[in-house]
Amino acid sequence: MPVKKIVTIGEPILRQRANEVDPNEIRTDTFRRMVEDMIETMRSAQGVGLAAPQVGMNRRLFVADTSAGPIALINPKFTKMSKKTALYEEGCLSVPGKYDSVRRALEVDVEALTIGGEKIAFTAKGFFARVMQHEMDHLDGILFVDRIKEQNET
Repeated sequence: MPVKKIVTIGEPILRQRANEVDPNEIRTDTFRRMVEDMIETMRSAQGVGLAAPQVGMNRRLFVADTSAGPIALINPKFTKMSKKTALYEEGCLSVPGKYDSVRRALEVDVEALTIGGEKIAFTAKGFFARVMQHEMDHLDGILFVDRIKEQNET
């Protein structure tokens, strides 16, 4: 599985809203290889999450490491976010060397498709909720440095 080049800040794809993945494409070998490559890339870069735009693909897909192993979430969406938030330091593989505190919801309810094409729903809490929000931002063309700027303006 080849490690992909990670796109860094300044590349236009990081500022675009990613396109939905066609559910018929999910079960193809090509799509599965793409997900495997993303997981390998995330691990090689010592990240905890990686969105498709970060490897140059305009797709609503991200991978994340969990205590149970890596997961791929396809066409994810949040159905609920807690009003309780917390500040915590974040970094990003696409913004190398930059770290700062970002305010995020403590819990998020997520719906997505799995690599097998099944619809799943779950509640992410704590650090895992933060990873979900960070990666979802990538799918909407938002970088964590934008969240820092927003916090400083309020």
